[in-house]
Amino acid sequence: MKISVKEIAELTGAQIFGDETVEISNLAKIDEAKQGDITFLYLSNYEKYFPTTKASAIFVKPDFNKVRDDIVYLEIKDPNKAFLSVILKYFTPKLNLEGIDNTASIHPSAIIGNNCAVGKNVVISEGCVVGDSTKIFHNTVLMDNVKVGNDTLLYPNVTIRENCVVGSRVIIHSGTVVGSDGFGFSPNEKGEYQKIPQIGNVIIEDDVELGSNVSIDRAAIGSTVIKKGVKIDNLVQIAHNVVIGEHTVLSGQAGIAGSSKIGKHCIIAGQVGISGHIEIADKTIVAAQSGISKTITKSGMYFGYPAKEHREALRIEGHIRNLDNYAKQIKALESKIKELEDKIESK
Repeated sequence: MKISVKEIAELTGAQIFGDETVEISNLAKIDEAKQGDITFLYLSNYEKYFPTTKASAIFVKPDFNKVRDDIVYLEIKDPNKAFLSVILKYFTPKLNLEGIDNTASIHPSAIIGNNCAVGKNVVISEGCVVGDSTKIFHNTVLMDNVKVGNDTLLYPNVTIRENCVVGSRVIIHSGTVVGSDGFGFSPNEKGEYQKIPQIGNVIIEDDVELGSNVSIDRAAIGSTVIKKGVKIDNLVQIAHNVVIGEHTVLSGQAGIAGSSKIGKHCIIAGQVGISGHIEIADKTIVAAQSGISKTITKSGMYFGYPAKEHREALRIEGHIRNLDNYAKQIKALESKIKELEDKIESK
């Protein structure tokens, strides 16, 4: 599909700065956009990608400095909502889930490798590829255009949603969902929340293990990526467009908000919460129940909410535990000062 910038401007009400005849064939994030893509810029921390983006067109706010002449600007008050309207109009996928019943349903176009075991209640829809030595057990569901690599083990009740990619030697435990819709909603003028179609996918690279009841959301556009060797414990939430670096480990009940990037060889302990649109440096350790609200650029160990370097956090925690003693000491000092003042006044 190709759409002219003029058509997009007419749909959104944006003002064009540049060639209105430029044709758009895809949507992309600003840091991943290529020629023929349209992107958008609404948060200041993404402006760093503007000088190098290869997008053909971009939605921007009216006060944006249009210094490049090789890109078409679509100026509008709310680039985020304008981008959403383009998704809704031209790029919302239509899913075909025919064939779901109580028996194994394998579409004629599906490719099933050697040594595969397909259990009951499995749905392998059109375009699925299941690699050699893949084991698929009861109630495991694979939807359209899913690719699963060699020697990958999916336990019961695993769901791999449409267009997602799972690498080789991956283990996914029961109840885990790969490719659920990201938590994307936008309020309209009445304050009613409108769903933002999540048209990206999830890429699970080789040698990853996912515990039970893990939820990994598909990207709004582009991909949510779990890189090689990552190990994720039970009950972990990974939001849309998150990238987790190679050989990073996440413990139970951790949660990562949208578009955050976790570095390589990190350790994220239990019940850690990480805000959206931030980055965590390689070889960072985050202690249990910590909250990360800002980008961490220096590797090390962090603890607390908001998280601080571990030694600093422990010093602060030590002072907090001694607050009652500090209060008593202050009260005693105040009494002594009062006594001294009384003596001075009496002379």
